[in-house]
Amino acid sequence: MMGGSASESAYRVLMGVLESRTGQTLSPNRIWRIEMSLKPVMQRHGIADLDALVAGLVTSNSRQLLDDTVDAMLNNETFFYREHSVFDDIANNALEHIRTINARTRRLTIWHCGVSTGQEAYSLAMLLAEQEAKWAGWQIDIVGTDVSYHAIARARVGLYTQFEIQRGLPVQRMVRWFDQTEAGWLAKADLRRRIDFSVQNMLTDRPPLASSADLIFCRNLLLYFSLPMRQKAFARLRAMAAPQSFLVLGAGETVLGQTDQFVASPRLRGLYEPADQQVRRPDLTRPLAA
Repeated sequence: MMGGSASESAYRVLMGVLESRTGQTLSPNRIWRIEMSLKPVMQRHGIADLDALVAGLVTSNSRQLLDDTVDAMLNNETFFYREHSVFDDIANNALEHIRTINARTRRLTIWHCGVSTGQEAYSLAMLLAEQEAKWAGWQIDIVGTDVSYHAIARARVGLYTQFEIQRGLPVQRMVRWFDQTEAGWLAKADLRRRIDFSVQNMLTDRPPLASSADLIFCRNLLLYFSLPMRQKAFARLRAMAAPQSFLVLGAGETVLGQTDQFVASPRLRGLYEPADQQVRRPDLTRPLAA
């Protein structure tokens, strides 16, 4: 048995549901967390145990139960300015390169895939807002997507607890961009309007981008994919990337042995670029290949 009091078949079904809906797999060291993660879902729906939950998923046809179950098994770990050095490199180098490349169109498109509850997307928005004079006259689109409807709902509201707001966010930025309320720290309207958050499955759904992405954040998401799913994910990312763009992965992630779609950037350490930068930008009116 894999853990807890549930049957082994219940764990297998839940793991299969997670992978089929999101592409993510549960590593052995995360399996024990399933029952703990799903307890609030079972309490909310009046379900006694994991076996009963699986039976409900199979027989009830409840979309809400399915959504709640999948959402609870996802890891939505994130925080503001995660790895400050990454944001410094983006601010001082990657964005400067993009400004040169896109000087004629004066358009910047950023896609944050696996945005979770939004802290890193808001970090990017703050960074760009603080360079307002440099980007005057530019069309800037920041799009944050995630398979978790609960995480996206929180990101859109932009409300964070005291612990979350202090985690990685300097006090000066906290005071400038957030208002303290009885419920927590609320992102100011001017900050919220800079980001378009939406529920998307990056393996099957097209992100709502008006143009190819110049900068793609996909940090610590691919860790949860099997190699075939990871390769499919890289193909999706490449399909939406501008020819001369940058991909930002998590510190423990790499493209080596994973894909031939991206290579380490010869310009910027720690970032990745499309392997073939001469490929034309994709036709955004056509569906992505499966």
